[in-house]
Amino acid sequence: MAFRFRNTYWLWLSALVIIVDQITKQLIVLNVNWYESIPVMPHLNITYLKNTGAAFSMMSDMPPIFFVTLGVAVSLWIIWWLRANPRGQTFAAVAFSLILGGALGNVIDRVTRGFVVDFIDFYWNSWHFAAFNVADIAISVGAGFMILDMVVEGIRDRNAKKNGPENKPEDGGNDANSAG
Repeated sequence: MAFRFRNTYWLWLSALVIIVDQITKQLIVLNVNWYESIPVMPHLNITYLKNTGAAFSMMSDMPPIFFVTLGVAVSLWIIWWLRANPRGQTFAAVAFSLILGGALGNVIDRVTRGFVVDFIDFYWNSWHFAAFNVADIAISVGAGFMILDMVVEGIRDRNAKKNGPENKPEDGGNDANSAG
């Protein structure tokens, strides 16, 4: 039997996201004025913005405690999932760990500042995409991984049904002794 990491192993990735997120936000707060825009390359600025809402500043009239509670609840659910599903779902565990790190990075901002620091500003001509940060990138990549994982699992399930249970290895194909 091949060694497989526990899903909780990937919590180091959450910690890394939180650290990088908080360092970059602190650098922005200390070195860039609010609404100041620093060109980095064509179509990319560093612009210090304060986001009191959710993604794309939606629900910005909600109090920070709403988003803190939501972020903590999602984080607790992710930690529960990582522990309840101990092995064999590496891609989902990585995805959840990225989402967890991003969620907690933004929760830290809301608790310490009352808003989230956003600073990555992509634009085309006069159109600007909603500014974001490292935590938002981690959440988006994690969500993308979750979608990819669901697609791959759907393909595996469809192939398993087509090929029948007699051709499917008992451990999902992770055993080096499986005939293929």
